[in-house]
Amino acid sequence: MNHTSNELFKAVRYALYAGTTAVVGLSAAPVLAQDDTSSQKLETITVTGSNIRRVDIETSNPVVTIDRAAIEKTGKLTLGDLVQQLPAVTGPNTNPQVNNSGGTGFSSIGLRGLGSSRTLVLINGHRYLSGDPNAIPANMIERIEVLTDGASSVYGSDAIAGVVNFILRSDYQGAEFSADYGISDRDDGASKGYSFTFGQSSDKGSIMAGVNYKKIDGVLAGHREFSKNSVSRLGSTSSDIGTFVGGSSSSPYGHIKIPAGMADLFPGCSSGFLARNPSASGLNVATDYHCYRNNATAEGPSDKYNYATVNLVMTPQERTGLFLNGNYKITDNVEAYLNVLHNKTSAAFQLAPAVFGTPYGAFISKDSYYNPFGVDFAGNTFTARLESLGNRSASSGTSNDQLSTGFKGSFSVWNDQQWNWELGFDYGHVHQSTTTYGLPNMSVLNPGMGPSFYDQTSGQVFCGTGPDDIIEGCTPFNPFNLQDPNTIAALQAAASPGVSNLFSKETVKRLDLNGGLFELPAGTMQLAVGYNYRTEYIHSNVDTGLIVDFNGNCTLGSQCGSALQGGYNVKEAYAELFVPILKDLPFVHALNLTVGDRWSKYNTFGSTNNTKFALEWRPIEDLLLRGTVSKVFRAPTIGDIFGGAASDAPKISRDPCDGYTGGGNPACVNVPTDGSFVNENVRQALQLSAIASGAAFAGFPIGPEKGKSFDFGIVYDPHWLEGLSVSADVWRVYLNENITGIGAQQVIDLCSAGQTAFCPLIRRYPSGPSQGQIQTLIEPTGNLGRVDVGGVDFALNYRLPEFSFGRFNVGLNATYLKNYDLQTAPGLEGNTTYHFAGHFENYGSAQAAACPGAGGGVCLFPRWRAQSSVGWQMGPFDASWAMRYIHRFRMGSASPSQDSHPYGTGNPSLDGLYTDYGSTVYHDIQFGYNLESLNTRFDIGVNNVGDKQPPFLYANNTLNANTDPSDFDLMGRYYWGRVTVKF
Repeated sequence: MNHTSNELFKAVRYALYAGTTAVVGLSAAPVLAQDDTSSQKLETITVTGSNIRRVDIETSNPVVTIDRAAIEKTGKLTLGDLVQQLPAVTGPNTNPQVNNSGGTGFSSIGLRGLGSSRTLVLINGHRYLSGDPNAIPANMIERIEVLTDGASSVYGSDAIAGVVNFILRSDYQGAEFSADYGISDRDDGASKGYSFTFGQSSDKGSIMAGVNYKKIDGVLAGHREFSKNSVSRLGSTSSDIGTFVGGSSSSPYGHIKIPAGMADLFPGCSSGFLARNPSASGLNVATDYHCYRNNATAEGPSDKYNYATVNLVMTPQERTGLFLNGNYKITDNVEAYLNVLHNKTSAAFQLAPAVFGTPYGAFISKDSYYNPFGVDFAGNTFTARLESLGNRSASSGTSNDQLSTGFKGSFSVWNDQQWNWELGFDYGHVHQSTTTYGLPNMSVLNPGMGPSFYDQTSGQVFCGTGPDDIIEGCTPFNPFNLQDPNTIAALQAAASPGVSNLFSKETVKRLDLNGGLFELPAGTMQLAVGYNYRTEYIHSNVDTGLIVDFNGNCTLGSQCGSALQGGYNVKEAYAELFVPILKDLPFVHALNLTVGDRWSKYNTFGSTNNTKFALEWRPIEDLLLRGTVSKVFRAPTIGDIFGGAASDAPKISRDPCDGYTGGGNPACVNVPTDGSFVNENVRQALQLSAIASGAAFAGFPIGPEKGKSFDFGIVYDPHWLEGLSVSADVWRVYLNENITGIGAQQVIDLCSAGQTAFCPLIRRYPSGPSQGQIQTLIEPTGNLGRVDVGGVDFALNYRLPEFSFGRFNVGLNATYLKNYDLQTAPGLEGNTTYHFAGHFENYGSAQAAACPGAGGGVCLFPRWRAQSSVGWQMGPFDASWAMRYIHRFRMGSASPSQDSHPYGTGNPSLDGLYTDYGSTVYHDIQFGYNLESLNTRFDIGVNNVGDKQPPFLYANNTLNANTDPSDFDLMGRYYWGRVTVKF
């Protein structure tokens, strides 16, 4: 390969530039890749997003790099925290702040707001099974490369939104020990960590290994002002909008539907439900109960249960890991390599005491001694909160193992063209065991709520209809007075932990070949080809007490699931051709074309071809214009297809059957037609009993999603201003037949609009006091509509000239989200287009139910997200100031088609109501000192210096902590320090 002195100069200049911008930490351009031999480093640059080895620094691939120095100078608790703060990462993402789903210590990465299932995570360019960045030891990372362009033609399925590639350290000589400690400004959330790394290199090869440990304490929501109470903001037809401390309608004193014929005992009871007076026995309807108060009134406080205090805003986690990287040169042109990663994570979450009641499998007989109402309670007629069982909690242990091994080498062919080859094998497996506590065993409690009587002789209550019909082995249970000592004893005797296990495995056999074909006037035409065979397998087991039934319930209450087993295989072949078209002409310093294609054959969905066309044009040496058009593709995962049923508790904001008078609406089967029907879940903002599942369980069709990705950008590196690099990329991704979990509101709306495939997923009570109310609803995984996302990325990095008072670096990375549009059923009746950009979609809204990656929860898509930093270095001292910006957003909408009703429905004055939230800026500072005489470095820092609190979004609009833990900092001001010693 022929290289000009200018190319060599640019490569050296960039290598120096990358090193001096380490304190900034972010670069819009790639950095030099690791290579086979030191003599070839300038000739064999590989960049995430391509299989072609090239000398060019900037290419058609828009890549953001986080270098090792930036990782070392941050006080972020996990690598997931670091990556999730990139401007290109937006939308709903799981992290340890998300109590309801973050209790495993896992963090997800979703580029472009398309969800983690569309972002491929790699280690050294190879698939990483779990995708959890927190399980990767920070001391093994050389840098993180983030490709922000669709790459299905290069990497296959899952790379629709882009790729996050963790590049490992290698060729390390010596040993290094590091210890860190951090704690919040409120003296909680303490973290401590240790790592030890050592390496040895020689002419024949190298070996590098390390161990690491990290522990982070949990933080209760009650320790933060914004989250210590469940604060809702709602209104109704009978009240103006108001803010009150409340939460769940399932309180320790019950939420009891007033039986027919007893309404006259509670005149004017607008809620239609009762709660027991705290000091009463519950045996007398007229004196022991009052009208359930959803809001505080003159008669007393709200009866809703404030569940927030015992939840977590940081879930506890403890990690231990080790890694091993090694290579050995068998000959001058052949070497063997091995990369091994092992991590074990222990984590937990905590929720308020379990909810108990008739929607969750309880049945209270009218003949129970403790039932003063004289009617059977079933359906949606009774719920309560089991405080005496203590908080619900779960502890999980996750073992994560990843291995990559093989042989690679090089050879020369015609005209001395250099070719590289690699024959490799990748293996990954994840094993997770979860134990859930604080759950009631309904098979033990239900018999005690059947017929029972008071025996005058013994002064005891027995199961059965009388002295001659005593049911042996049955303990009478009083659900109407959960504070009674006998009831508490019965509950505690019925408590039982539930255990579930998950095992997943992935194998990849691969062969890769790349090199030069022949010389063209503008350079060497290069080709990369390869083949791989990949298998995926998942198997889970669920405690028999946790196996869900068709009503969404199980023996151990409402935390239910089911087993999963399935797998698939895919055969793939790719080819990528690099063609240098023109060079060193007027207004054409260089013009290059890259063409790629990947063929994939799934044993489940047949075959597909995905192509890429990328053009690079340098009108002058310092200016690069680039453009890429790619086909993107994602096959359904094992979980998408075979995912077992699991209980869910979604909210809905409307029911098209309210006031139903007939007319054949397919969503209104079993609803009375006299116009009297009102959905209680909507009216009182209650959660539904639902089942979330894969497509197979729901009997719902599913297929792959397909689309295109576009990126057109400009990169300017002026030679007249050394150290400056600026770039801008206009991008767009659209997907048809979007694979997603379809939320409850979407199921109801699409069925009502005539999409009859959704109607069998809705079950309403056919008769009784709950006739027409939703008994249960299946939320399937399927193909829903079209997603169209577009925006602009900006980047600036500048290394200023060195002054007498030090060297400064400044950096900026920003993303503007122009549009994020989702059509629910394009071309079909009932199609609705939601515009997500600039909005927070609240829990329970149709928008949140359709939000990709949200799983029916909440999602936020600010128009602007940005990071900027200023770094300073002088001698052994350095410092940095980093800023993170999240643009203002709106909750709700004045547009009828976009209104998510964040403050309630049913009251015309609440239609079109919205709240605008201002922008959020976080500041982090760091100071460092190198004590060279002792080979020791000291770092201290403060994250969230201004103690910026997250926006208050209200409990009725979000699942966690009255805010959005995916995007905002819940810990507050956080101090940290680190000592690193090299030997």
